[in-house]
Amino acid sequence: MHEINGYYHSMKHKRLMVLIGLSLILFFVTIIGIMVGPVFISPKIVLKIIATNLPRVGDGIVQTWPSTYNTIVMDVRLPRVIVGMLVGIGLSVAGCGMQGLFRNPMASPYVTGISSGGAFGAALAVNLGIIYYMVPAFAFAFSAMTVFLVYMISMVRGKVRMETLLLSGIAVASFFSALVSLMMYLAAEKLESIVFWMMGGFWSSGWDEVTIILPFIVICIPVYMFLARDLNAMMLGEQAAGDLGVKVETTKRFVLVLTALLVGGCVAVSGTIGFVGLIIPHITRIIVGPDHKVLLPASVFTGGIFMIATDIVARMIIQPSELPVGIITSLCGVPFFLYLLRRRKSSMGW
Repeated sequence: MHEINGYYHSMKHKRLMVLIGLSLILFFVTIIGIMVGPVFISPKIVLKIIATNLPRVGDGIVQTWPSTYNTIVMDVRLPRVIVGMLVGIGLSVAGCGMQGLFRNPMASPYVTGISSGGAFGAALAVNLGIIYYMVPAFAFAFSAMTVFLVYMISMVRGKVRMETLLLSGIAVASFFSALVSLMMYLAAEKLESIVFWMMGGFWSSGWDEVTIILPFIVICIPVYMFLARDLNAMMLGEQAAGDLGVKVETTKRFVLVLTALLVGGCVAVSGTIGFVGLIIPHITRIIVGPDHKVLLPASVFTGGIFMIATDIVARMIIQPSELPVGIITSLCGVPFFLYLLRRRKSSMGW
C-alpha cells in the first residue's frame, strides 16, 4: 500500500510539473508572438507596454520607445495572439471531448460537420452582403445548427449510437460543403472574401474577436473539467460507464453541446482551421496520459502554444505577406494523421 501511495504521489507531482512547464512555455510563446513581425519589438519593451496599460502596475514607467509601438502591441499583436491562443484552447479541448466520446484518437471536433456548417453560414452572410461583424454570428449559428441536426438524425428511441453520429456528421458535412461550393459559384467579386475566410487565420483579429470568443472559453472549459470523470468512464465503453453510474446519454448531450459552442465560437472568429482538435489532444495524451482530469488542462496549454506558434510561422514565412494559419496546421496535421492511421492499422492487424 505504501508503494502504491508513493507511486500515486510521484505521478501527481510529475503531472503538476508538466502543467507548470506548459504554462511557462505558453507565456514565453505569447511574448514571442507579440515581439515578431515587420517591426521587431524587444521583450522588455513589450512587457513595459503591457504594464503601462494595467491599472496601478504601470505607474512610474517612463516611455522610452516610439508611440507607434503602443498601437502595434495593444491594438494589433496582443489581441491577435490572444485570439489565436483562445482558438487553440477551444479546438484542443473540444478534440479531447470528442476523442473521449468516440473512444478514438482519430476523432476530431469537425466529425459532426461543424466546420462545414460554419463555412456555409459565413459564405451565405458574405453573399447576402451582410455587415462584416454579422459574418461571425452567421458562422456560429450554422455551426450550432449543424450539430443539432446531426444529433437529431442520429437519435433512435432516445439514444444516440456513436457510429450513427459519425456517419450522420459525414453526410451533413458533405451537404453543407456542396452548399459552400454553390455560394462560391454565386459569389462573383465576393469570392476572395469567402476563400480567405475558409482558409482560416487571424489577420483581422482585434479586441472585438476576443470579446466574441472569450465567453465560450470561460463557460465551456470549467464544464468540460466537471465532466472529466465521466469522460474517463466513457473510455471504458458505454456499458461499463453506465455500470459506474455515468448517465451516458446525458454526457453525450453535454459533450456535443460544449463542442458546438467551443468550435462554433472558434470558427466564427478564425474561419476553418483544421487538425488542431485532432493532433493536440493526442500529443498531450502522450505527455500526460489518458486521465481527462489532467489531459484537459494540459490541452488548454498545449493548444494555446501550438496555435500561437503556427501563427508566428504564418506571419514570418513569407514576409511582408502572411500565410493563412489553416494551411500551416494542415501541413502539420496531415502527416500526423497518416502516422496515427498507420499506427492504428498495425495495432489492429489490418
